[in-house]
Amino acid sequence: MSRLFSALHDLLVALWAGGLWVIGGLVAPLLFRAAPDRQIAGGIAGSMFSLMAWVGLGCAFYLLIYRVARFGLPALKQAVFWVIVVMALLILAGQFGVQPLLASLKAQAPRDVMESVLRDRFVAWHGVASVLYLIECALAVGLVLLSGRGTK
Repeated sequence: MSRLFSALHDLLVALWAGGLWVIGGLVAPLLFRAAPDRQIAGGIAGSMFSLMAWVGLGCAFYLLIYRVARFGLPALKQAVFWVIVVMALLILAGQFGVQPLLASLKAQAPRDVMESVLRDRFVAWHGVASVLYLIECALAVGLVLLSGRGTK
């Protein structure tokens, strides 16, 4: 049974890290190049980023429980544990902090937020969301590398 939990650990690390990189690095940019309307592309990309956030939270939940069950309190001294915690906190900040602000700005705009007086605020908060996502992607690389070092 321990091998099953360990394999699930590896799969979830791959799913989380791979999903972040594929959506942010491949799919979203392709959407904005291929979609006829930037608003449509933005809506689809936003839905994918949101879905990936929930997947990430689910992965973080399992991975943290796995690490504590496997290593006990010494898990709190492992870099992998804290990388997962920081990644989860970044997701929470994005999903429950930045995304509601972006949605509110969109709702306040008469038509397209990018053609309104709210444009500068939207661009600034979108930049914050992008930086949070990029940090999470960088940490995901660390998670993959650290998880492969036999600290499972």
